[in-house]
Amino acid sequence: MEQTHSSLTRRDVLKLGGAALAASATGSVLASRPVEAQTPKRGGRFRLRSHVAPVHFDPHQTIAFSTMIPLSFAYSRLVKVKGGSAVVPGTQPIEGDLAESWERQGDNVYVFKLRKGVRWHNKPPMNGRELTAEDVRYSYDRFLTIKGNANKAILEMVDKVEAPDKYTVKFTLREPNAWFVDRLASTSTWVVAKECVDQYGDLKKPESVVGTGPFMLQSYEPSVRLTFARNPNYFVPGLPYVDGVDIAIHPDPAAAFAQFLSGEYDFGPEYGMVIRRSDLDIALRRVKGLGMRDYIVVFGGYTAMKIDQEPFKDVRVRRALGMAQNGQEMLETNAWSQGKGAPNPLIPAALKEWSIPIGQLPAEGRQLYEFDPNGAKRLLAEAGHPNGLKVPIETTPGYGPDWMDAVQVSLRNWKQAGIEGDLKLKEYGAFVSSAIFGKFEKMILTLRGATTDPDTYFTPYLPGEPLNSSGVNDPKLTEMIKLQRRTFDDKKRREIVYDIQRYASQQVYYSFNPSVSAVGAWMPYVKNFGPNIGHDYGGRLMVAWLDK
Repeated sequence: MEQTHSSLTRRDVLKLGGAALAASATGSVLASRPVEAQTPKRGGRFRLRSHVAPVHFDPHQTIAFSTMIPLSFAYSRLVKVKGGSAVVPGTQPIEGDLAESWERQGDNVYVFKLRKGVRWHNKPPMNGRELTAEDVRYSYDRFLTIKGNANKAILEMVDKVEAPDKYTVKFTLREPNAWFVDRLASTSTWVVAKECVDQYGDLKKPESVVGTGPFMLQSYEPSVRLTFARNPNYFVPGLPYVDGVDIAIHPDPAAAFAQFLSGEYDFGPEYGMVIRRSDLDIALRRVKGLGMRDYIVVFGGYTAMKIDQEPFKDVRVRRALGMAQNGQEMLETNAWSQGKGAPNPLIPAALKEWSIPIGQLPAEGRQLYEFDPNGAKRLLAEAGHPNGLKVPIETTPGYGPDWMDAVQVSLRNWKQAGIEGDLKLKEYGAFVSSAIFGKFEKMILTLRGATTDPDTYFTPYLPGEPLNSSGVNDPKLTEMIKLQRRTFDDKKRREIVYDIQRYASQQVYYSFNPSVSAVGAWMPYVKNFGPNIGHDYGGRLMVAWLDK
């Protein structure tokens, strides 16, 4: 079987339509303004805020969103998620980035044809030379072989990468994987330059950020701001529209919101370019014509446990944790959501086509979403803990004060069920480089990454994967995950994916918080912007412009 692509795949078109129907059925309070034909304007600078500084700048050696977001302005990948106001949040329509077309040859071979005339940024050490297939081959080889790449699992199915000629890249997979092209759209698969690695030893320094993306990193003042300039030689004619992007690093959400109201930022100041729902009334009064879109975010909190140790060896204890979580209280007390959101099974509810409705889970799974502290106590007693438990719990305040509010809700809920948490706070950089890789004492509370490919959410369930924080080793589950990857028929694969979520809800290797319904916000003079899940700020902003 051979498939050729030059823009959206059939499945991506289906994704867009199905998710749009699902979004309209939710009766969301806010809707974006109608998409109108407009003439783009050149010039000006976008201004936005991050609450935390980049860990460093090497995309192949971190999973931190604080690194991936800035890199989205400077780098490219083979394919990407389409940006613009017409894209429905939660959908992931794929289009070419460095690749102008691609085809699947049989089940295991993918061939990509590169755009001609793509040039690296005109700064040392690349000095604007043309990108070649060998550059792409090198970058993916580095991704797959460099020590410390926790995202390696995204492309672990790749057996070899070849560059048959200057503009052709060929991937041979070890086994069929229906998600392969979706995986290549990940914001961890940026194409980097060998010359930069050779000169700097790694890509952690800001000076090493030399890509082929729509913007060039001009300067980085640690923990203060990042400044990007428009790439005048970008390979898409006319893009980007603005002259540059400024990202201020400011940890205080209240001060950041005040700055937004005073016109210092063009987009909502929280992660994802949203505003807190608790601030919405003030924003609507102060900013006439504010652009808005209400959507379920993909990220949400989760609990990982040492399931090979007591007390979490016993599934009854793990189920008790879930039953003792009051998801609705978490949504109601969260400044982002103010009660609006959705419960999350294994695959986040934001990925509507693949996330199973809670009502379709088995009884044991549904119970995890019905706050029942007394039922949790009974399970603990059955597991040999009639007087409850005391458990050390690690997390980081680096996710922001709203996250810490959610942590406090969890601690209160668990205490009602007899589970007392001994909270241990870790510095953000240390936490994301250790705890989420399973280096913790008993239990952690953390955030799921905002990945847009449903299959990546199965990685923490596979033995040997760095992100398998709980230490899951379940042969039945592993085989189910592999089976859906080998299944190219969308309908059949969806049934397997649903079965995986049913089974996982009974085992409770992880426990998931609900996802909030966030309010994407932008100033009325920002045009052709559409918020979406994921870290690709650069992709969304390069097609937007300023009308002022």
